[in-house]
Amino acid sequence: MFAQNQAADDNPKSVRVSIDSKAKVKLGNLSRGGKARVLEAKKADDHDTTWDSILVPFGILNLNSDQLSIYMGQSAETSDFIVDCLTLWWKENQHQYAEFEEWVIDLDGGAATRSDRRQFIKRMVELSDEIGITIRLIYYPPYHSKYNPIERCWAALENYWNGAILDSVEAALQWTGNMAWKGIAPVVHLVNGTYEKGIKVSDKTLKRCHPFWQRSETLPQWDITITPGLLG
Repeated sequence: MFAQNQAADDNPKSVRVSIDSKAKVKLGNLSRGGKARVLEAKKADDHDTTWDSILVPFGILNLNSDQLSIYMGQSAETSDFIVDCLTLWWKENQHQYAEFEEWVIDLDGGAATRSDRRQFIKRMVELSDEIGITIRLIYYPPYHSKYNPIERCWAALENYWNGAILDSVEAALQWTGNMAWKGIAPVVHLVNGTYEKGIKVSDKTLKRCHPFWQRSETLPQWDITITPGLLG
């Protein structure tokens, strides 16, 4: 993966990001360990058998600028949720990359982003076509996710809000927005909507996408190039 990432970094027409989701965050009057950053700590429940709701954190780390964007979903971690977050990120940042030709994404092969996940293939091919640039997926193999740069961001967030009582969506968003990664505050978004699991993609639809989902000859599972042109 190093060679592929280095080639992207050396290409002035390429922007590279690292993406990953964090474990779901339970919201409620729950103890999270650590020490509170207040003079008088709140009393948390001794057991986390019940909670009010959950958040699904998904992060995009811009490796060109070190800007971290965190999207807090309130439903399931699905291919649609992840691609919607990627779409939001691109729309928010595209003005910086109007002349770029390639968007390189470092990621792990999680359940929602596997290179054989039909809905992920469909949505990513549609995204490449919509924004009109090539997207390249560089996967970290199993047991190598620790090398994905955004993993260090999650560790920083966990260390920052360790001891805080995240008893509401607002509290979680505020704590997230107040952390810093390499001295830069993250851009934090709350993603509304419900994401349905188990969406089926027909063989016909998948076949239509395959010409634009090109696997590397040497690393077919871990290096995917997605080209626009689906609707062209």
